Amino acid sequence: MTGAAEPAGAAGLRRFREPRRPAVEACEMCAEPLDDRHGHAVNAESRALLCICVGCRLLLSHGASVARGRYRAVPERYLYVPSFRLTAAEWEELQIPVRTAFFFHNSTLGRYVAFYPSPGGATESLLDLSAWDRVLAANPELPSAQPDVEAYLLDRRPDGFTCHLVPIDACYELVGLVRVHWKGFHGGQQAQEAIDGFFDKLRRRGEVVGTGAAAGDAHRAERSGDAHPAGPGDAHPAERSADVRAREAGDRG
Repeated sequence: MTGAAEPAGAAGLRRFREPRRPAVEACEMCAEPLDDRHGHAVNAESRALLCICVGCRLLLSHGASVARGRYRAVPERYLYVPSFRLTAAEWEELQIPVRTAFFFHNSTLGRYVAFYPSPGGATESLLDLSAWDRVLAANPELPSAQPDVEAYLLDRRPDGFTCHLVPIDACYELVGLVRVHWKGFHGGQQAQEAIDGFFDKLRRRGEVVGTGAAAGDAHRAERSGDAHPAGPGDAHPAERSADVRAREAGDRG
């Protein structure tokens, strides 16, 4: 015996009664489902940031030509440059009205551009190229950033400026934080705390470059949670190794 026929229109109404299945995010290049570990790519012409699967990211990372090379995979390199030098006057020359900004080479324009977070999103600065060139010349230890997909992310703190080389999507993550937490004209305490927390995480995550051995050891100790980094009287590991080699050479003699 068959059941009663479903009233007309019941099938259409059912979708309002039943819980909606969560939409599965898909790769914006091949439509494969994405997981939490997916990567990103940049459209170098439109500046759009795309979510891509592991397979597409590997293809782009190995130089695959997609749409005449317009798409570029965003790397996962995080570097911290504690020896970065910048004065308040040079910062003013860069025409940045807030405490943080990011700089990257736009391959379509053939030059560096600068953006800073604002309540309205990423805002472009009217960057004086000669001013940024002077900053780069004063910091020869800065590693080269890949065009379009890596940026120099700067933060102005009470004790000076910090510089990180980061994937471009990390910069837009910071932009999103600012948009969520910004209150009033100056941002408010909640926004400043969110920015501080973001840069604290970057400093712990980043590999140290362009610094002396002592600062590098202190940073590595901070990342590993070591509460007792080497003090001034302690020999650096490289120095201890040299002493050991000298003693061994003397014993053999």
